[in-house]
Amino acid sequence: MKKLVFSTGAGISAESGIRTFRDSNGLWEEYPVMDVASHTGYLKNPELIHKFYNGLRKKLVDAQPNSAHYAIRDLESMFDVRVITQNVDDLHERAGVSNVLHLHGELMKVRSTKHEERVYTLTPDNLETSLDTRDEYGDPVRPHIVFFEEPVPNFSEGMKLAQQADIFVVIGTSLVVYPAASLIDCVRPGTPIFYIDPNPSNISRPNLTIIKKTASEGMKELTEILKTMQ
Repeated sequence: MKKLVFSTGAGISAESGIRTFRDSNGLWEEYPVMDVASHTGYLKNPELIHKFYNGLRKKLVDAQPNSAHYAIRDLESMFDVRVITQNVDDLHERAGVSNVLHLHGELMKVRSTKHEERVYTLTPDNLETSLDTRDEYGDPVRPHIVFFEEPVPNFSEGMKLAQQADIFVVIGTSLVVYPAASLIDCVRPGTPIFYIDPNPSNISRPNLTIIKKTASEGMKELTEILKTMQ
């Protein structure tokens, strides 16, 4: 099977009601980005961090995967599908996608502040954490999120997947958030690249096809194209 690698951003989840940070009426308008999504902000006001991500989790559990998520899953019958996502939601997994690599962490998980390898999955009936929350070892926890100013531990694995791609697809991202935006530069010369976004960035690459549509509509078009490329 050919390896079909997706790089997904906020645009694929927007149709599920997950607000993006950078769009008009996005989340950044309610909170300064460095207050709720940076290492400095976490150290400065960890209580706000817990409150902010508790709120995001409550919204996430009410959201559902959309047709774009399911379309990626359905392609697993034709390709070796891998997803590299900037999103911290779990909509790819809930749609049944088998192989998902999260670059920026996972909203439904927390980890120990003392032993970051100790990661815990929250459940819909146990979403909230606070400064008083402790893990089974008695350690405080924090959101399992890669804040600004922190390294992106899964990026090297993402680079490897991009390099291995026989077909590479970018969906719903502005291609301005680094290092994730540089994944497209890791794709081998000659590899077909597709970029789905209603407002795509002005980029130029050999073998690049831009599909100027929403994620769901774009995936319908792409699926038909991919049927001829197995």
